[in-house]
Amino acid sequence: MTATGTFGLSSEARNLHWLLSNLVEEVPGVRSVAVVSSDGLLLLSSDPAQNAAPAARRPDGPRGSSADLATIVSGIGSLTIGAAKLMDGGGVKQTMVAMEEGSVFVMSISDGSLLGVQAAPDCDMSVVAYHMALFVGRAGHVLTPELRSELRKSLESAK
Repeated sequence: MTATGTFGLSSEARNLHWLLSNLVEEVPGVRSVAVVSSDGLLLLSSDPAQNAAPAARRPDGPRGSSADLATIVSGIGSLTIGAAKLMDGGGVKQTMVAMEEGSVFVMSISDGSLLGVQAAPDCDMSVVAYHMALFVGRAGHVLTPELRSELRKSLESAK
C-alpha cells in the first residue's frame, strides 16, 4: 500500500484498504491498482514496487509510480466518457487496453470514481474483470465525500 498503515483511519477506510490488498494479492497477474476520484485525484493505491527488494524497485519518477497509474486511469476514464457521450452509448462500465506487455482495466465506481488495474500480459482478463466488479460492488456504496477526503489526507500524510 502507498499509505504506511491504516492506524487512525475509519473502519470504512480500513475496509477499502483491505479490499484493495485482496485484489492485488489474490488475483493472479495484477501488478498494481489505483482508485481515482471523479476529479482525477488518487484516493487509494497499491504500489508493489514499494514492497519489492531495493534492487528490484523501479526508480521513483514517471514510470511505475501509483500517481502515474492514477493519471492513466483518469485519462482513460475521461476519454471513454467523452466517446460514450458522442456515440450516445450511455454510461461507461469498463474499459480495457491490451498491450504487448500488459493490460490496463478501468471500471466506473458508482460515485464517479474509477478503479484502475494494471495487469500482466498473461492474466486471465475475465478473472481480473470479475474481481474488479466485486471491489466496485463492495466499495461503491461507502465511497462518500467524507471518506474520499479521509483517503486523500492519509495519502498526503504518507509522503
